[in-house]
Amino acid sequence: PLLPVFGQDHADPAVPSPAVYGAVLNINRGNPGDFEVAVDAWPDFGAVLRCPAPQAPVDDSYWNLQAAFYRDVGAYRALLETPGCLRWDAAFHIFAPSPPRSCPRPCPISVPPPPPPTSRRSPRRLDPDVRLGTLSRAHVELLDSTWAYGGNAWSRRYLGELLERFPSLCLLSRAGEPLCWVLTDGFAAGAHGFTLPSQRRRGLMRVLTALAARRALARGFPAYGHTATGNGAMQRLQEALGHRRLPGLCRFVLHNPALARAAP
Repeated sequence: PLLPVFGQDHADPAVPSPAVYGAVLNINRGNPGDFEVAVDAWPDFGAVLRCPAPQAPVDDSYWNLQAAFYRDVGAYRALLETPGCLRWDAAFHIFAPSPPRSCPRPCPISVPPPPPPTSRRSPRRLDPDVRLGTLSRAHVELLDSTWAYGGNAWSRRYLGELLERFPSLCLLSRAGEPLCWVLTDGFAAGAHGFTLPSQRRRGLMRVLTALAARRALARGFPAYGHTATGNGAMQRLQEALGHRRLPGLCRFVLHNPALARAAP
């Protein structure tokens, strides 16, 4: 089995997963996330693993994110078991192609096709009281309080690092307060998209999702994201904007030797 793949031919096992593909693009463009890539062999590799640099904090499963792509499950298993490839004494998340059934958080992911050269469609116009902006570390507390996986020092540190290292977009009120936002993570995926409850049903996320996709494609990156299986509204919005649902599910597997330890 494979992770959902990026490209026109989703059945082609030679096309890397969007997560690995996006991570490699980031590495080739200055490596803002301090990532490394491990392969089982070169150039004829059977498995690829994107991992953080060795200096990443061992107790931080948010920043220690791995993404895998493999053609052969034996090569993938051997790569994971290679000494020095993964720190099994550290906490980490891994985008697993074939996780055990007990692992939670399945997420379908989608990729929009590039617009035709003749396309002149534009996002819905913004209300006069809304303007486009970006986020900064000053917004970490707001982001953390509205994130399903937030609520601790590690999540706040992770969100702050994303804001400093990778693109983000938001829509601001006249007073400069964020109303709606979309982040980008180290895999070049859309992350933590959210609209304040009081601002919903105004089409803000539709506008922002379309703008974020256009900017990603203009930079040469894939425009894709992970959407919770229960988030039907976001799935319908992505499909309305031309995103394609990729086959299979993406699952996040958490490895944490100190899981019983209270978060700071």
